[in-house]
Amino acid sequence: MATGATNELIIPIEGMESDHCALIVDKVLANTKGILTHKVELNNKRAVITIDDALSELPVMVKSIRDSGYDVATVKKSYPVLNMTCASCASSAQTIFQSQIGVINAAVNYGNGAALIEFIPTITDPQKLKTAMQSIGYDLMIDETEEAKDALEDLHQKNYQRLKNRTIAAVLLSIPLVVIAMFFMDIPYANYIMWALATPVVLYFGQQFFITALKQAKHGSANMDTLVALSTGVAYLFSIFNTLFPTYWHQKGLHAHVYFEAAAVVIAFILLGKLLEEKAKGNTSSAIKKLIGLQPKTVMMIHDGMQMEMPISSVKVGDTILVRPGEKVAVDGMVSEGNSFVDESMISGEPLAVEKIKDAKVFAGTINQKGSFRFIAEKVGGDTVLAQIIKMVQEAQGSKAPVQKLADKIAGIFVPIVMGIAILSLIVWLMVGGENGFTQGLLAMVTVLVIACPCALGLATPTAIMVGVGKAAENGILIKDAESLEAAKKINAIVLDKTGTITEGKPVITDISWLNNDASDLSVLVSIEKQSEHPLAEAVVKHFNQATVISVEQFESITGMGTKAIANQHPYFIGNFKLLQANNITVAPSLKLLADKWLLEAKTVIYFSSDKEALAVIAIADKIKDSSVEAVKQLRDSGIEVYMLTGDNSITAKVIAEQVGISNYKAEVLPADKALFVKELQQKGKIVAMVGDGINDSNALAQADVSIAMGKGSDIAIDVAKITIISSDLLRIPQAIKLSRFTVATIKQNLFWAFVYNIIGIPIAAGILYPINGFLLNPMIAGAAMALSSVSVVSNSLRLKLKSIK
Repeated sequence: MATGATNELIIPIEGMESDHCALIVDKVLANTKGILTHKVELNNKRAVITIDDALSELPVMVKSIRDSGYDVATVKKSYPVLNMTCASCASSAQTIFQSQIGVINAAVNYGNGAALIEFIPTITDPQKLKTAMQSIGYDLMIDETEEAKDALEDLHQKNYQRLKNRTIAAVLLSIPLVVIAMFFMDIPYANYIMWALATPVVLYFGQQFFITALKQAKHGSANMDTLVALSTGVAYLFSIFNTLFPTYWHQKGLHAHVYFEAAAVVIAFILLGKLLEEKAKGNTSSAIKKLIGLQPKTVMMIHDGMQMEMPISSVKVGDTILVRPGEKVAVDGMVSEGNSFVDESMISGEPLAVEKIKDAKVFAGTINQKGSFRFIAEKVGGDTVLAQIIKMVQEAQGSKAPVQKLADKIAGIFVPIVMGIAILSLIVWLMVGGENGFTQGLLAMVTVLVIACPCALGLATPTAIMVGVGKAAENGILIKDAESLEAAKKINAIVLDKTGTITEGKPVITDISWLNNDASDLSVLVSIEKQSEHPLAEAVVKHFNQATVISVEQFESITGMGTKAIANQHPYFIGNFKLLQANNITVAPSLKLLADKWLLEAKTVIYFSSDKEALAVIAIADKIKDSSVEAVKQLRDSGIEVYMLTGDNSITAKVIAEQVGISNYKAEVLPADKALFVKELQQKGKIVAMVGDGINDSNALAQADVSIAMGKGSDIAIDVAKITIISSDLLRIPQAIKLSRFTVATIKQNLFWAFVYNIIGIPIAAGILYPINGFLLNPMIAGAAMALSSVSVVSNSLRLKLKSIK
């Protein structure tokens, strides 16, 4: 095992801003088993350590630092892994990644041929990982340029075409082989003709099996290619011996059987299975291909009044871009001139085109309709919403669901076990098979090696996950990892934040009343609200957009109550009635009467006051989303308990809850209380989903079993959440749960058939039925069954595409 005891390792630490932070990190390192020496460097934001066993202790150390509230600056990337031919290959590659010092997590997905790796860049790098892969016969594509991606796609196309050509040629040569073996064994030189036909199939069209098996053997490992190479190689060599030295068997009174047709047909069937599998695997990743296809290659840039067509890679933040009717938007930005309607369905899942006027946001990959407009580029390259969606979908498709762990463990030991069973079959036949014991034992050994297939096990989960995540993305649902997709099925309680989740999140002022009709402090009200990020503050600023803005000092946000600031050298407060009570501020009866009336109408009431008395009372309403009532109904109909939390008053909460059909609700909830509420439900045995859109929801989202963010919410909420609803349409939540149920059901079906196939197939191949009814499985049939098992699993996963989640 690799160790790092003699080497110094540099660990970059994020969030370490003070001596206190450095002391906490120092304590974590001191308590981490295996660290020999450590030194925390606050100025450099890093720790320098020497470690006893870097391989096993580094991930533990990273987890400890993260649990203490800080983070290790790691890089998380998805890289294509080349030359993998089966699930055991993915298991071998994953083991190699995990044996590299500096790698924190690694998951290799045979379904999409990619490795999702998290590593510490100061310890290892992509080139070292690539070298490690090459050492066992695989390769890693670490070049992330557009040219490299195009080259990879070309390589996949060429490999597919090469596989297709080899398969056709192998099948064409195998057909006459089978015909001769079955009907014309007595023609002159039959064995030599079959030898001539089988040789190119085994040694040329099937050479990759032998090359890979040899590379695996050099590193003391084995995969499916090992099984194919051993079975066909033994059958081929045994047949050559019997062709050249038939008298050896004749002297023993036995017939010198040849199995050229078995060796060739097995390779032909396996190549055919691979071809169908590759085709089907290509279809499972069609969603990501569609997303990537949304990115235009060129843009029309405006420079000094001149229009120039430029490659998308040359666009920089601040560039002006022209979008004509029917063209795709190239990068994210803000409209500066013109107007149009833009189809954003490919990103949000919403069918209606969205109007774009000056200052409206536009997103890469969306399609302009009839008008034309110019916009200023704000996010380019990997920073665009589309690029982030693609990255998230790729990572989710490459991640592993908990249910896959068992399959991975079995795939990792599968090949050695099968080889053991095959040898055992030969030994048993030699002992009890009589004069034909060796021939039948050899046949049984070959058949066991041929029929055994770890690929079906390896493909069972990732293909279903790829289709499920892809289908979710097509419907405007972004799923961060496979674990979340699997967990969504188990949800039996869902907690909804009110503002921005059930409601539009775009509150507007409906009423305002000033004390003694004196609005002289309007500029103070607007100036303070302009400092706040709260949606209610935004409503005030929008409503009074013509008001004069003055200087404000000592602005302070008071959690769950409102804000406080100094203007014109006097303190002012804006917030709920609790804020006024906490600061002993009086409210005139006329204002209180109006406030109570508006509260009964389910409006949110905020007060504007000096440090002595309330100066104004304002009513704000937030429209319920059109889809909220139906979404809540669907969730309840599926047996899920629905809860609503809000910082609003109890009267508003009651009215909103009644309107959408929620009986369980809680009002005047502080941000910290939301997480506690989720925890209370979990302690009652509930599997809880939290749905929110704001920074104040982030703790509750982190606490929940499944966290769902509304896509038009804050970046922090989206970052914390495991599932993001791009369009902020609540109906997408029951759709996501339904998709989770379909996906998990498909995974279970796949795993069931993969296990059953091997549990039944291997004993039959070994000859377990022979004593009962004299049945021995032909290696050719075994080859066909093996190919069919993988294809059937992938095809079953593809059925998910046809399922309706609406």
